[in-house]
Amino acid sequence: MIRPIAVQENASERGQARAPADRIVCRPETLPKRLVRRPKPDHSQGLRRIAQVSFLALNAWIGVQFFLFVSHFETGGQSIHISRPPGVEGWLPIAGLMNLKYLLTTGQVPSEHPAAMFLLIAFLLISVFFRKAFCSWLCPVGTASEMVWKFGRNLLKRNYTLPRSLDLPLRSLKYILFALFAYAVAGMSAAAIEAFLSSPYGLVADVKMLEFFRHLGGTAAFTLAGLLILSIFYQNFWCRYLCPYGALMGLAAIFSPAKIRRNSDTCIDCAKCTKACPALLKVDQLACIRSAECTGCLECVAACPADGALQMSFTRKYRLPAWMMAAGLAALFLCVIVFAKLNGTWSSDIPDWVYQHLLPQLDQLSHP
Repeated sequence: MIRPIAVQENASERGQARAPADRIVCRPETLPKRLVRRPKPDHSQGLRRIAQVSFLALNAWIGVQFFLFVSHFETGGQSIHISRPPGVEGWLPIAGLMNLKYLLTTGQVPSEHPAAMFLLIAFLLISVFFRKAFCSWLCPVGTASEMVWKFGRNLLKRNYTLPRSLDLPLRSLKYILFALFAYAVAGMSAAAIEAFLSSPYGLVADVKMLEFFRHLGGTAAFTLAGLLILSIFYQNFWCRYLCPYGALMGLAAIFSPAKIRRNSDTCIDCAKCTKACPALLKVDQLACIRSAECTGCLECVAACPADGALQMSFTRKYRLPAWMMAAGLAALFLCVIVFAKLNGTWSSDIPDWVYQHLLPQLDQLSHP
């Protein structure tokens, strides 16, 4: 921005009559930077949409398969029988955390709900290599949340932000929730974890999770409705303030070499990156984004008009293009699953007769 400086002529020094008006001069160092536009369009958000929709469709297909699997036993074998999809355990994050501790403690892969652990490992690896990209590229809840706040922005022409004095304490809630879960799991021995997961409740924890969504109670329905309404007004309300899974991914992302980096020489200080950031980070004021709140969504990069001013990279020299990031996410996710399948440790060793025996008494099964 040009900063005009009023310099008044000194008549005695110049030996002339005083000028009737002040002369305006400009300091050369305050001249605006010249915009050098990108030579090619940015496709990062298109790739991210493909990843989001694909993972959302995958979760929907797993949900349909699991519903049909459970229905077979609920109808006494009258409906179609299909195999239980191990991927449903991705919705059992606490079981995944418990099994990860079991693996680290005993060196053995647990027999119940091992897929929950392998999926957790895959998402943690994604966070370590590509920041908290699981949340913005893969998580179905994150995708739904983004759809809701963008709907709110289109409807209301804006999204709202909480004052900093309220935003900071609320953001700590997800870390507090995760700390409580981590503390509980850390206090369990390997034998206690095995006993819990092999208990009747632990064996059908996936079915209990399905029942929660199929038969929402009044309190649960009211809570979900409240979160939905808040998400219309505030970007990613659940993800930003309450999601303990996102808190874990954010803590892992702190160690990631991949970061959004800003080149101050080519940056024109338009602040479009900050306006586009769903995490409300001050991208235009930082040389490097290290915050655990950064989800690697690349929205800021897509909004930047200046060539080379903003990019995701491992170092200043090694840029991480969006296609490489998408390929890396897919590779890590698939490699972990293939590894587990090749080792015969992907599926739970729970025979069908267990579900046939326990499902009729599902309402009587309580948390040990």
